Amino acid sequence: MRILHTSDWHIGRTFHGHSTLEALRGVLEALTDQVRAHDVDVVIVAGDVFDSATPAAACYALLSDTLRGLAATGAEVIVTSGNHDSAARLGFQSGLLRSGIHVLTDPAAVGIPVTVRDAHGPVHVYGIPFLEPALVRHTWPDARSQAGALGHAMGLVRADLAAREASGERGRSVAIAHCFAAGVEPTPHLERDIQQGGLDVVPLQALDGVDYAALGHIHGRQTLAPHIRYAGAPLHYSFGEGDKPRGSWLVELDAEGLGDVEWLPLPVPRRLRTLRGAFDELLADPGLADAEDAWVCVEYTDMLPQTDPLRRLQERFPFCAKVVHAPAVTAESDGRSYVQRVRSARSDTELLDAFLAHVRSGEGLTDRESDVWNDVRDERVRTGAGEGVGAAPAAAVVRGDAAGVGA
Repeated sequence: MRILHTSDWHIGRTFHGHSTLEALRGVLEALTDQVRAHDVDVVIVAGDVFDSATPAAACYALLSDTLRGLAATGAEVIVTSGNHDSAARLGFQSGLLRSGIHVLTDPAAVGIPVTVRDAHGPVHVYGIPFLEPALVRHTWPDARSQAGALGHAMGLVRADLAAREASGERGRSVAIAHCFAAGVEPTPHLERDIQQGGLDVVPLQALDGVDYAALGHIHGRQTLAPHIRYAGAPLHYSFGEGDKPRGSWLVELDAEGLGDVEWLPLPVPRRLRTLRGAFDELLADPGLADAEDAWVCVEYTDMLPQTDPLRRLQERFPFCAKVVHAPAVTAESDGRSYVQRVRSARSDTELLDAFLAHVRSGEGLTDRESDVWNDVRDERVRTGAGEGVGAAPAAAVVRGDAAGVGA
């Protein structure tokens, strides 16, 4: 039996303010073509179908079109809910769906599989929706954490398999879960909602007892054991995912259990690039021509922030979506607090220099700024405003800010 394992579609998520619906539609159409080309028997979607508990109408339209397309290939489609989904909204019409599409969102039905048969006999697929401990604890007293909730759910799965084995028809088995499992490769860009500490981590042994565990929740593919895998998201949703391939696992179950597992890559509608360097150099570098049609994140390393950087970058990189000021070098602190610097200033010029150094990582007045300030100061002297700390309204404002900082 051939099973396609996908997850984390996040229909409706935006990318730095840009809609991803049409890009995702194209990717899911390519996935449907793969299901047809590889004669897939079962398609598994391991949670986070939507990005929101209240998706827009266009999101439902994309899901309906995709499920109909997958079912038209002849494959059974089994969908579970993730932490971004509303289980009630995702599952409310499951009884009305056409034959061959199964949406599993009810924790009470965890031990009841969808059974699919091939020449080697039955394959029992157990869908485990995302389990919020606070919502299942009243019926599962041991579900005081993600580990406890999933452990209880897998206990129900193993009990059902044991009963089937006792009756002589156990067959092969697959579990679908949406969780953060122990052994996930640590990266600085893990899925945005994961809590990495303590009780939210599910030990791998909790997933024992099945031939394959199809996991969702992590946006990059990962293999925790030959039979325990994350497929990741089919689309890049952050620049931190830019180096991670997009696709799904093609899992083959033979007569004995898990057979071959193959990665099927999906097309990337628009590549992601992170560029780092001096602002003007990035605008002029001919070697970055290949980034002009990619989603771009720019980390510019100039000491001082640029004026209107996003607009200027988009003149060369039309799909620049994120700009970060990341100075390559920052001035060393002299150990004084901002309040101490302000109080020690003997003139408005020193006061302004102290303020700029505080808000610009140690970079005080530049030569050009000093020239502008001197012109302003000379004009004040000419008109009789005078020089001296506290004499000008601007100085009073800065001193007022300093008092607030010190409060």
